[in-house]
Amino acid sequence: MTARSVAMSVVLDVHEDDVFANLALPSRLQQARLSTADAAFATELTYGTLRWQGQYDAVIEALASRPITQIDPEPLAALRIGMHQIARMRVADHAAVHETVELMQGQASGRRGFVNALLRKTAKLGFTTILDDLIAERSGDDALALQHSHPLWILQSLRRSLAAEGAEAELESLLIADNDPPAVHLAALPGLTTRSKLGGTHTASPVGAALDSGDPASHPLVRAQQARVQDSGSQLAALALVRAQAVAKGERWLDMCAGPGGKAALLAATARQAGATLIANEVQPHRAKLVERAIAQFETEVTVHDGRDFADEPDAFDRILVDAPCTGIGALRRRPESRWRKRPSDVAQLADLQHELLDAALTAVKPGGIVAYVTCSPHLAETSGVVQKAIRQHSVEVLDTPSVITQLSPGIELGGRDGAVQLWPHRHETDAMFVQLLRRTE
Repeated sequence: MTARSVAMSVVLDVHEDDVFANLALPSRLQQARLSTADAAFATELTYGTLRWQGQYDAVIEALASRPITQIDPEPLAALRIGMHQIARMRVADHAAVHETVELMQGQASGRRGFVNALLRKTAKLGFTTILDDLIAERSGDDALALQHSHPLWILQSLRRSLAAEGAEAELESLLIADNDPPAVHLAALPGLTTRSKLGGTHTASPVGAALDSGDPASHPLVRAQQARVQDSGSQLAALALVRAQAVAKGERWLDMCAGPGGKAALLAATARQAGATLIANEVQPHRAKLVERAIAQFETEVTVHDGRDFADEPDAFDRILVDAPCTGIGALRRRPESRWRKRPSDVAQLADLQHELLDAALTAVKPGGIVAYVTCSPHLAETSGVVQKAIRQHSVEVLDTPSVITQLSPGIELGGRDGAVQLWPHRHETDAMFVQLLRRTE
């Protein structure tokens, strides 16, 4: 396989089979045995195509005079990766067109001709010229959404979330940050290593570092299972549960939605240091296997249950992390395809599940115990909406989460959010993690 064929196969699978690019691409690269330079080309082509897909689809529709839904999957994937080479990669236009059309060998001649014609027309007219004309035809948020390749509903939800802390003026900075490929963050597992040994540059997390370059899987501390690849926002979210109040020996902790295991590993290492025990739970068996691998070196029980079932175990735990399933629109830098995968209709269903999980956690935690409600989404319905509903239904104390995060990361600039913390890519160089600490009072 060539670099372009790897990229096309992943882009096609993402949209046809709902696979995750960060899982599919490494296995394809390994199978293809590409050189370092070709692997980097394939990676840039894959993620860039997915990230800027909104622009490419708008140009394709304009030139083809038909909606994307009426274009077959294979030529559509080829057009998208061809557009990315023309628009944003250091590839000569004639090479981008020729090499992309070559990927259509074995396809019907009509399909090959369609891809060839549209890419040649794009190169002749100029991608930027076509795009600027399309943006000029729109106004307000519609134009901004196309300019920054975000679905309109996500852009508007981000606007509302920023406005909730008086920072609506930061919207464009956030959209730009969403399209910047992020640095790889590592977490030093407490008791096993320290972040000073990770190299790179320190992040907002007290155990985190950002790599300057290189393959994180080849990092000696990652190979030795003393460090994990994990966004520093996720690190802060997990550590906030521990820092919320002093840990007593013998405490029982629960990671209610533990897959794929990054936060569980950090909690398991911290629990072992503090004399506590952790149960890592995951509802999906295949994700529970990932958790088992992530924490195999720790004496930590992994269970496979619906997190809502822990409501049947009242007063059982001292601390519970509810890292709830969500739209994931806070991690668009790392999972660019997520922006095209979710729909506004997903939010209400997820918010109901999130509330039920938080409700179960506030039942399963002991009086005086702490629950950390965490999402990788800043959407108000998935964050403050869920928390406020739980506060109305339970006897809880809303803890000063910004104060806890500031202890972990002195000097961090946090916006106002009614006792919660909303991290932002453009402000903190993290995923847009939401964290709210609650203490059960009876």
